[in-house]
Amino acid sequence: MSRLRTVILCFLCIIAISSCEKDDICVEGDTPLLVIEFYNILDTSALKNVPTLRVVGVGQNVTVNTVADRTALSTISIPLKTDADITSFIMINSSATNDEGIETGNIDTINFSYQRVEDFLSRGCGFIVNYDELQATITTDSENWIQDIEITRSQVINSDSTHVKIFH
Repeated sequence: MSRLRTVILCFLCIIAISSCEKDDICVEGDTPLLVIEFYNILDTSALKNVPTLRVVGVGQNVTVNTVADRTALSTISIPLKTDADITSFIMINSSATNDEGIETGNIDTINFSYQRVEDFLSRGCGFIVNYDELQATITTDSENWIQDIEITRSQVINSDSTHVKIFH
């Protein structure tokens, strides 16, 4: 009888072990970021740093965490919303705030519109959002520091290449 129990126990262990699946660990990427490069308006082939650049999402109190605040950059990567078809950013060519803490730099607002496309990666990773039909508009004011915007890739499926050129 004890031999029969041992055989049954071994058989149950083999069945239990063979029914286990590998853990799904997500090593693939996340939702891609929008890559923007800044160019010289006078020489549209030359990259040009934006001194003391600040990028803030409209309706947010803090700067975008993918861009170092108040630094001179010619390329940035920023996140688009995954739950809306429009994301707006305040881009500030700035160096300081006044005594009341109000931004004193030149503030421009850019609106990015797109179609969201969900992409299933795996059980471990779940879904990511890619973006299609990217468009950009700038809210015009009397002193825009951003002179022009060009969409170079209307699909945002990775963060490896430039999607938008901004001329200033």
